[in-house]
Amino acid sequence: MSDDAALAWVERVATFCVDEWGLPPITGRVLGWLMVCEPAEQSAGSIAEAIGASRASLTSNMRYLTAIELVRRVRRPGDRTTYFRIEEDAWRKVVLRKLAGLSTFTAIAHEGLALTGDGPRSERIRAAETSMSWLQKLAVEHPPPA
Repeated sequence: MSDDAALAWVERVATFCVDEWGLPPITGRVLGWLMVCEPAEQSAGSIAEAIGASRASLTSNMRYLTAIELVRRVRRPGDRTTYFRIEEDAWRKVVLRKLAGLSTFTAIAHEGLALTGDGPRSERIRAAETSMSWLQKLAVEHPPPA
C-alpha cells in the first residue's frame, strides 16, 4: 500500500468517525493511522507527522483514546519514548458501548411510555422503543466476536 493510498484510507476513517460518531477529525485520523501503520506501535511524534497534526492536539486526543481504552500506551525496555497502539479489541469495545447505549435508551423509552399512557405521544415513544428493542435482540442473537 502506498503512503498516499494509506493516508487516503485514513481520511475515510476520519470522515466516518466525524459523520457517524461526532468525533473530531484528528481522533478518526489517529484511529485510522494506528490500524494501517507499520510498525503497529508508533510514537506521538510519528503519529503527528503522519497525519499532519500538531503535537498539542494529538496529545489531548491520545489522552481521550487511551481513557476510553481504544488505544494503549506501550513502553519498551531502555527506551524513554512512549508508543501507542490500537487495542486488539478496540472495535468490539465500540460495539459493546453502542449496545449499552441502546439498552439505556430503551429504559428511558419505557419510562416515557409509563408517563404518557396511550395516545399520540406514546406512539412516537413506542416507535423508538420498538426499534431499540429490535436492535438489542439482534445483538443478543449475534454478539460481536470476542
